[in-house]
Amino acid sequence: MLLLSVAIYGSHAPLLTLCKVDGAIPFSSTSVVVLVELTKLALSLLFLLVGAQEPPGAALSWRHAVPFALSALLYAANNNLVVHMQLFMDPSTFQVLSNLKIVSTALLYSLLLRRRLGWRRWLALLLLLAAGVAYSCGGLRGHGDPGGMRLHVTPVGLLLLSVYCLISGLSAVYTEAILKSQALPLSLQNIFLYFFGVLLNLLGSVWSGMEGGFLEGFSPWVLLVVLSQALNGLIMSVVMKHSSNITRLFVISCSILVNALLSVVLFNLQLTLLFFMAVACIGLAVYLYYGVT
Repeated sequence: MLLLSVAIYGSHAPLLTLCKVDGAIPFSSTSVVVLVELTKLALSLLFLLVGAQEPPGAALSWRHAVPFALSALLYAANNNLVVHMQLFMDPSTFQVLSNLKIVSTALLYSLLLRRRLGWRRWLALLLLLAAGVAYSCGGLRGHGDPGGMRLHVTPVGLLLLSVYCLISGLSAVYTEAILKSQALPLSLQNIFLYFFGVLLNLLGSVWSGMEGGFLEGFSPWVLLVVLSQALNGLIMSVVMKHSSNITRLFVISCSILVNALLSVVLFNLQLTLLFFMAVACIGLAVYLYYGVT
C-alpha cells in the first residue's frame, strides 16, 4: 500500500504534464478537486457497504462528524492558498520553500500529539528536508537548460508560505488525532471528512465562479489524475489512522524516485548530481528513523 502511494505521489506531476494542451492546463483545477473529493466519498461509501466492518464502539452522533468539518476547512484553505501564493513567488521558489512543511508537520506532530522525537529522528527529518530542497533546486534538467536557478519571492510571499506550512502541518496532525481518537470504522470517518470536503469545495467553486463547462478540457489523463489522487487520499487516511504523519512524510519524499524515473523516460530529462544527493539523504533518513534503535 505504501509503495502504491509512493508511485501515485511520484506520478502526479508527470501526469499533469501529459494533460497539457499546447503547454497549458486545459481544465479547471476546481473541477478536478471537486471530482477527487466526490470520488473519495463514493469509494468510502462503497467500502463501508461491502466491507466487513465491525460495529462502532459507541453510538453514532453528530458529534462524531463535526470535528471533520475543521479538517476539511483546513485542507480547502491550504489548496486555495497554494494558488494565491503563486502571485508573490515564482513556481520554482514555491517548489523549494514548500519543503519547509516537513519541519512544520514534525513540530506540530511532536507538540500536539505529544510524541517525543529523539535527535536521530529529528536529524532524519532534516535530511528529508534537505532531499526535497536539493531535488527541487535542480534534480532534473532538460537538454540545453542552464544549470542554475534563480529564486524570487516577496515579503508577502514569505508570509503566505509560513501560513501555508502551518496550515499544512496542522491539517494533517489534527486529522490524525481525530481518526485515532474515535472508535469508528475508518470508512465511516472518511465519509464524514469527504462529505465536508465536497461541500466546501462546491461552495468555493460557486463563490469564485467557473468559466466554461465543469468538465471542459477533460481527457483520459485527467480522469486518471482524479482516480489516482482519490485512491491516494484513502491510502493516506489508512496511514494516519494506523501509523502516523511521519510515515506520510517519508512516502512523499520517496516519491522523488518515481517522479525522476518517469520524467527521464517520458520527457527525456537528465538526472543531475542534486538528484543523487537527494537519494542519499532519503536513504540515510530512512535508516536513522526506522533502522536505528
